[in-house]
Amino acid sequence: MADPNLDSDRFPPSLWAATTAAAVSTAPLPPGMHFADLLVIGAGFTGMSAALRAAERGSRVVVLEAAEIGWGASGRNNGQVIPAMTRADPDAIVAEYGVEKGEALVSLIGESANTVFDLARRHRMECGAVQAGWIQPAHRASRLGLARSRVEQWRRRGVEAELLGRDRTAELTGSSFWYGGWQNMTGGHLNPLAFVRGLARAAQDAGACIHTRTPVSSLTRQGAHWVAAHGDARVQARRVLIATHSYTGRPARAPWPGIADALLPMRSYQMATQPLPAHLRASILPHDHAMSDTQSDLHFARFDRNGRLVTGGALVVPFGYKDRLRRRIGARVRRMFPQLDGLPLRFEYLWHGDFAVTPDRMPRFAKLDDGLYTWYGCNGRGVALSTAVGAELADVALSGDERGSRLPFSTLRPIAAHAIVERLAIGAMLYYRWKDRRD
Repeated sequence: MADPNLDSDRFPPSLWAATTAAAVSTAPLPPGMHFADLLVIGAGFTGMSAALRAAERGSRVVVLEAAEIGWGASGRNNGQVIPAMTRADPDAIVAEYGVEKGEALVSLIGESANTVFDLARRHRMECGAVQAGWIQPAHRASRLGLARSRVEQWRRRGVEAELLGRDRTAELTGSSFWYGGWQNMTGGHLNPLAFVRGLARAAQDAGACIHTRTPVSSLTRQGAHWVAAHGDARVQARRVLIATHSYTGRPARAPWPGIADALLPMRSYQMATQPLPAHLRASILPHDHAMSDTQSDLHFARFDRNGRLVTGGALVVPFGYKDRLRRRIGARVRRMFPQLDGLPLRFEYLWHGDFAVTPDRMPRFAKLDDGLYTWYGCNGRGVALSTAVGAELADVALSGDERGSRLPFSTLRPIAAHAIVERLAIGAMLYYRWKDRRD
């Protein structure tokens, strides 16, 4: 049987697809020539955030999406809104990009969760947005040094990060599984599909034209403009933003060469239990935090508005993933939260999607040509980062002022021997699991 998660004619059978109101009405791009100040290719967090920003500022915006709004990573993730990167901490970002650009990017990341929740509030999105904080507990005592370092780095930049001892961590998580950790109270969680559809609705209300089922067959420079083709339809635009990220080249051909070779798509599996009994719901993440710990084989969890525990994991070998994940993650959840022992735990939803990783875990921003931009490398933190980056990319695309942007632009960085590295990256999970048990 074909995997429904790979079928671009439908949404994967996820919790979000089952509980989210329908998207705004869209249609494929009709034949003929259409004109825009900004053409956005891809209707995920980045594309919809960019379209909203540009349309609100009076620009003519056309969005082309090969499948449906949020069909890729934006509609499939866990929905945690995290204002930090996985491994690229503030000091490392500054070391990579220099003081001026590095600090500007760190500021953008630090504000990114507030950006998401402010948009949800301003546009009255029904997306289950809960800004109750994000916590990163340390899975070993040796990782407490990492927590201290992250708190110190963020505090030095004015972010109210809090270092947590073991007792406080147990109080916030409802478990003594961890050794301590840290939290950022601007973080939280939401229904990501509902959020991206909310962005699309707001962008459409502001005047953006969104066309789904419209894969771009070619993108060419013609004089001072770019022309994107889809069958007998064309869009002529002064500026173009490619926002296809981890799904570049899927389900349609890549709109520009080289992007897919600069990132590694990594599969993440998401799962949701049945609604838990009230007394158990009250004992696990009792303050409604989003939680993801310090393991490379990430242990993460949050609740939806109906009391379902939404979690997941990774597999090296995907075959037979449904049964294997239910056993593996079921046992993991009981280790994290022993109060679940004795409860017949059912994972009523199980789905997967890909996120984009860079080898050094840094986000990358590329000017591909005059008036043509993209970015890649959310590294698992796409809800907050992609939303914040989309608005910034819209600004720089329309102004052409890369130097004045908070984003550090460069050329694409293709990964040498990409096909081999991609295979090795999947297998590296075995090493990371070994390392998690020892570091």
